Amino acid sequence: MFGIWGHEKAAELTYYGLHAQQHRGQEGTGIVVSDGETLKLHKGLGLVNDVFKHANFKELQGRAAIGHVRYSTLGDKGTEVDSVQPLLFRSQTTSIAFAHSGNIMNAHALRRELEDSGSILQTSTDTEVLAHLIKRSTQANTEDAIVEALQKIAGAYTFIILKEDKMYVTTDPHGIRPLSIGKIGEAYVVASETSAFDLVGATFEREVLPGELIVISEEGLKSIRFAMREQRKLCAMEYVYLSRPDSDLNHVNVHASRKKMGKELAKESPVEADVVTGVPDSSISAAIGYAEQSGLPYEMGIIKNRYIGRTFIQPSQELREQGVKMKLSPVRGIVEGKRVVMIDDSIVRGTTCKRIVRLLREAGAVEVHVRIASPPIENPCFYGIDMSTKKELIAANNSLDALCEMIGADSLAYLSVEGMEKAIVRDKTIHQGICSACMTGKYPVTVSGE
Repeated sequence: MFGIWGHEKAAELTYYGLHAQQHRGQEGTGIVVSDGETLKLHKGLGLVNDVFKHANFKELQGRAAIGHVRYSTLGDKGTEVDSVQPLLFRSQTTSIAFAHSGNIMNAHALRRELEDSGSILQTSTDTEVLAHLIKRSTQANTEDAIVEALQKIAGAYTFIILKEDKMYVTTDPHGIRPLSIGKIGEAYVVASETSAFDLVGATFEREVLPGELIVISEEGLKSIRFAMREQRKLCAMEYVYLSRPDSDLNHVNVHASRKKMGKELAKESPVEADVVTGVPDSSISAAIGYAEQSGLPYEMGIIKNRYIGRTFIQPSQELREQGVKMKLSPVRGIVEGKRVVMIDDSIVRGTTCKRIVRLLREAGAVEVHVRIASPPIENPCFYGIDMSTKKELIAANNSLDALCEMIGADSLAYLSVEGMEKAIVRDKTIHQGICSACMTGKYPVTVSGE
């Protein structure tokens, strides 16, 4: 997600900010811009460059804008343009737009309540639920209506909400999904990842705190506490896979944390080998760390086709498998006749790992030892990562030996939970902490019956 307030090039900067976060979603994208009197929307299915290829930014004039890249998880799987965000709702008196990352866990129950009381919801997204809760509020102003609505929802979420005259920014009480604030001159910028600030020339100011609602207007920035602040539980998969290596999350650089994961992995699971290689792109940092700690040379044994998107966040297993075939190729001159340590960031469904082991063997590797720079993913995620059922998680349904045989490796080892925490958590105060529920089964937010 990306938002900007108080800049004459709001729509264009939002376009670039979404480019910097294209890795977070590939199914659709959109921008809503405010000129102070009206909200205008441009969105569609596909990548940022494709959706805005023929967009006329002269028609998207305004000093405030919000944007979103779609990564569908629960519900529909990215085939409906109506579900592409930002969602824009118009009434006789005002308009309001929403960009949302995460998952409202009690959305189904709230949807039933809303429909039973007369609301007609137009999309299958949980984002629309918040819009209806705000609209049905009896509070006198939008600010209080948003606070009332937020107190009814549970889950992991960040929202950027835009009206003609104000922008609202918020995160859940545990801060499970990341969101930061920056500035370009006097203009405020909001983004899921700080890498977007670098692209648009913004300076980082601070993170949006768990349970905080920020109101940005011509009067400046105002902070409101809508919930008691809980122990921070930033999603571990942001560090392991989702975020760009040049982003900082909770004051920890993603590349540095991944490199440390690789070093901890080398301490825990050494192996006699000739060369270390990482699966591009998110595993390269960990592979460098493993190589440094083990004293083995790091080599580019696998190269990536830069024109293929991320396979993990494809909306179907068939597309994931096709993407792996097109995306990665072994470098025969590097791996032939060698004992290779292949570092991957995680194993979810096993699609990528199995394919790469086979490719390395076909390229002449005499041994392939797989090392995973995160703990086994054995539990579903209900907080916005597309791992919603246990049956699809290969580590949850197979022993380590069986999994090693399935992917065709000579050996397989994972980083421990303790090793991952050493790499990510720099202190154990309320300000730092990670959600590793998909690995440990310890969920920071639960909803009865959902």
